[in-house]
Amino acid sequence: MMRKPDSQLEFDLDLATRESQENPVYYVQYGYARLCSILRQAKEKGAEVLPFAEIDSSLLNTEEEIQLLKSMASFPTLIEHAAFGLEPHRVIFYLIELAGQFHSYYNKHKVLTEDRRLTSARLNLAAGLRTVLGNGLRMVGLGTPEKM
Repeated sequence: MMRKPDSQLEFDLDLATRESQENPVYYVQYGYARLCSILRQAKEKGAEVLPFAEIDSSLLNTEEEIQLLKSMASFPTLIEHAAFGLEPHRVIFYLIELAGQFHSYYNKHKVLTEDRRLTSARLNLAAGLRTVLGNGLRMVGLGTPEKM
């Protein structure tokens, strides 16, 4: 599903079983599991994910946060185009890109901070990312591991 229907398939078994960033399935699933871990840690610390309408979304103002929000907003349109165009590889490419954006964001920014309002906004972002990655993984028949 990572190729256009009319392209030649070259299957790399070693890559498919590798637990590294080079394996796109592992890379996306690891992002999903990392998001689950963040949300579990938040719950253990008494932080909760509030509805988007109840957070101060203006606090999601870093370049990475804005890009993540834009990418998530494009998901429904991408699914529609992939379905009507019979191009499931679009979903895979999107998930890899979104997971990459999240991993980069995670390496630069803390989600759980001392600022409760910022933490609440970032937890909402994390919950949204988990939903989008999870839905995308399930759409293409892949698992959504909460721990890795």
